[in-house]
Formats: sequence, structure tokens, C-alpha cells
Amino acid sequence: MARDLQVLNALDVAKTQWYHFTAIIIAGMGFFTDAYDLFCISLVTKLLGRIYYHVDGAPKPGTLPPNVSAAVNGVAFCGTIAGQLFFGWLGDKMGRKRVYGMTLMLMVICSIGSGLSFGHHPKAIMSTLCFFRFWLGFGIGGDYPLSATIMSEYANKKTRGAFIAAVFAMQGFGILAGGIFAIIVSASFKVRFDAPAYEVNALASTVPQADYVWRIVLMVGALPAALTYYWRMKMPETARYTALVAKNAKQAASDMSKVLQMEIQAEDQKIQQLAQSESRSFGLFSKEFLRRHGLHLLGTTTTWFLLDIAFYSQNLFQKDIFSAIGWIPPAKTMNALEEVYRIARAQTLIALCSTVPGYWFTVALIDQMGRFAIQLMGFFFMTVFMFALAIPYDHWTHRDNRIGFVVMYSLTFFFANFGPNATTFVVPAEIFPARLRSTCHGISAASGKLGAIVGAFGFLYLAQNKDKAKTDAGYPAGIGVKNSLIVLGVVNFLGLLFTFLVPESKGKSLEEMSGENEEDDNVSASENHRTVPVV
Repeated sequence: MARDLQVLNALDVAKTQWYHFTAIIIAGMGFFTDAYDLFCISLVTKLLGRIYYHVDGAPKPGTLPPNVSAAVNGVAFCGTIAGQLFFGWLGDKMGRKRVYGMTLMLMVICSIGSGLSFGHHPKAIMSTLCFFRFWLGFGIGGDYPLSATIMSEYANKKTRGAFIAAVFAMQGFGILAGGIFAIIVSASFKVRFDAPAYEVNALASTVPQADYVWRIVLMVGALPAALTYYWRMKMPETARYTALVAKNAKQAASDMSKVLQMEIQAEDQKIQQLAQSESRSFGLFSKEFLRRHGLHLLGTTTTWFLLDIAFYSQNLFQKDIFSAIGWIPPAKTMNALEEVYRIARAQTLIALCSTVPGYWFTVALIDQMGRFAIQLMGFFFMTVFMFALAIPYDHWTHRDNRIGFVVMYSLTFFFANFGPNATTFVVPAEIFPARLRSTCHGISAASGKLGAIVGAFGFLYLAQNKDKAKTDAGYPAGIGVKNSLIVLGVVNFLGLLFTFLVPESKGKSLEEMSGENEEDDNVSASENHRTVPVV
């Protein structure tokens, strides 16, 4: 019945217009900010160690203790999980637009708060930083289900995958921007305060220039979020929420008439019929939901969980892997600002050559290849390259082979983004009913961030060497890094297997995928219960 509504049909068949690109930019800037805020911490983690955990003022560079490093890197993900579940649920209860502004303001406030972290001793400063990064993650978490749902409900069915993927692809620019900005800031302060390495190492805890760098890098994340707030508040509520959930036919028709620049009938009678059938609608914890979408939800949660274990551990601990293979020089040979510069430059190179192109390959091909094929391909190649790095690991650590290691490592990022990192975001926004869409996307995304926590905290454990031999970075390396890469390869292979639970949504309307308000239609139910993709 929902498929017959003129306002929804108009959205499904609408040609690509300016409002599509406006929605991509507005929603995408949130993801630009999300990625910047989540990943910029890895650029300054070593600097925090030098400033606040120097060894009794000795010239040897300090490092964050493993538990503090794990907390600083992982606490935002804990907040993100809570935010995805809470704001995902709230988006279905209050509407996508009403909740959208809350998440953005939280991100602005907590980005600034992170940079202003205060305290009289290192533990207090790290505790304050973790407090603000938890709530920063809470706001970021809300952006996942809301941005995906809004874009899916605005898009036409022919290019919907590309539009949702384009929103998520802004994450790549956020990662890139974080690296570039860290390069600029560290280089600027390095010019102003240039001294021999041993002097800076000894003074790293007191030099104010070094302390400014990490604070500026963290606070700048508030700017894109603040600039986007006005435009988010100008967006009308999505027609699918207004018509199918709020049951306000007149408002849905009015909003979309302005957006699509065409006359759309309100169709009050059809909306009333939908409202009457609402009593037969199934809820999230019902047997009917389990029968129709249980395997779908299992597929979206498990694949996202497994993907993020690999993806976030790779992103957050690039610096340690690059140090282990010798691509980044030992810390004792550099001053604090030089180390930030080197780490940022390495991560920016990876983002520029592999991460960002991977996102946009997905945007270009997702509506031709389909979600299932791209996700399966991505997991397959991630598995292959992880094992190719891990099994002959000793070969890659030789000086002459480091470039080959970096190239292979970059390809894992490329196929993560031209693969499951994008599709796990797209599919949950397409296959669930409108009244549960934001909630189910939030559950799927929270499962992913649970995987990110496993990656963030687990990598420190997995990377430990059996003989406890320490690297200059302060983390055990050698065979531990090799073992961690093997584990990540196994994780990617499991993701490939669970991909078979996820249905193909290419070219279908949202109502066709979810069986919206057609609980008595046995044909529709059987189609939507299918888990083997139809290409």
C-alpha cells in the first residue's frame, strides 16, 4: 500500500537534481567531521606521551602507558555505540530532522572541550580528555543512523546507493584533512621552535608549543560541524517519515512539492488506510520482525562488527606498524613536533593513495555492481592482502622491502572502502521498515563500533611479542604484529561468509525491500525474507 503513495513514487523516480547534492553535502559534512574527530587522535597520541609521560625529565622520549593509550583511542568508540543506539531509536520516535541538530551541537561543544582538557597532572588531563571524547563519540554516533536514513529517504531508487555512499565517502576527506592539518600545524610550530632533538626531548614536557599542537588539532574538528548546523536545520523532514510514521499526508506532500518543484497530492485517504493498518504492524522485538528481517539484521550487524575490527585497528595503529617495519624513524631520532609531522605525513599518504579513492570507486560502481558483489569482493581482497603481509612478515621488515609492505598495506584500505566499509553503511538504511529504519541502522552501526573497540583495545594485546621485547615506540612488536595481521585476515574471511546473510537492494524501492505496510501480502513477505542476493 505504501508503494502507491504519489509522494514516495515521485521520490523514487526523480531525476538527479540539485537537492540531492545539497543533501549529500549537508549529511556528508557530518561524516567529514566524524572521521576527523575519530582519527585525528591517532596523530597526536605519541605527542601526548612525550608531553605528559616523559621519564622524570630524562632525554628519552616518553610514551603513553598501554592502558592510557587504549583509553584515549577507544573511549570515543564507547560513546559512539551509546549514541548510535540512542539517537537511532530517537530518530524513529521524534523524526530525523528534530534529532539531527542535537548530534551536531554535541560534536561542536565536545571537540572544543577535548582541546581545552585541563588538570594539574597527567592523569587529570587524560581523564578530562577521555570525558570529552566520550561525549564527542556520543554525538558522532547519532550521525550514523540519521545521515544514512535521511539520504536513503531522499534519494531515488536508481542512484540511491551512490548517494548514500557519497555521504559516507566524506569520511575519507575527513581522514585526509586531519592528516594535512596536522602536517601544517606541526610544521608551523617546528619552524618557530627548532632545536636539536636531544633538547626538545628533554624539554618536551614544558615546551608550550608542543602542547598547543594537539589541542589545536582536536579543536579544529568543531569548525565543519558548526558551519553545517544552519543548513541541517533548514532541511525538511523526510517524506517517508512524515507520511509512513507520522501519518501527516499534507505535510509530506507540501515538503516534497517544494523539494522536487512539482505538484504532489496529499492523498489523505491512503494515509488513513495506512494508519488503520498500523495495529497489524510488527515491532522490533516481535516474532514477525524476526521472521522477516532477523537474518538481515544478523547479517548487517556481524559484517559491520567484523569489518570494523580490522578497519579501525589498522587506522588507529598505523603509526605503530610503520614504526615496527622502520618506515617511520625511531622516536629517539626525532623531536616531538618532527614525530607528529612524520606520522601525519605517512597516514596522509595512505589516505590520499588508497583510502579516499576506495570510497569513490564504491560511489561510482555501487548501483552497477550491487552492494553484495562489492562487499564480497572487498572482504576477499582484504583477507588476501592481510595474509600476504602476515605470512612472509620477516621479508617485509627488511629495509629494501618496506615500500612493498606499504603498498600492500595501502591496498587493504582501498578494498575496505571499495568494499564493506561503505556497503555496511549503505545496506541497513535500505532494507528495514521506515518506522524501524533508524533504529536498525543504529543497532548495526553500534555493532560495528563494538568491533572498533575490539580493534582499538585488542590490537595492543595482539601486538605483544612473547619475549616482551620493547620497541622504541613503547609497544611490543615483531612476531606480535605478525600474529595480529593473521588474526585480522581471519576476521576478514569471517566477514566474507556473513555477507551471504545480507540481501541485495540494488534498483529496488525502500518499500519494496521492507514490505512496508504490507504485512498480509504473502508474496511480499517471501521476497523480503530472501537472504540470497538477487543480482
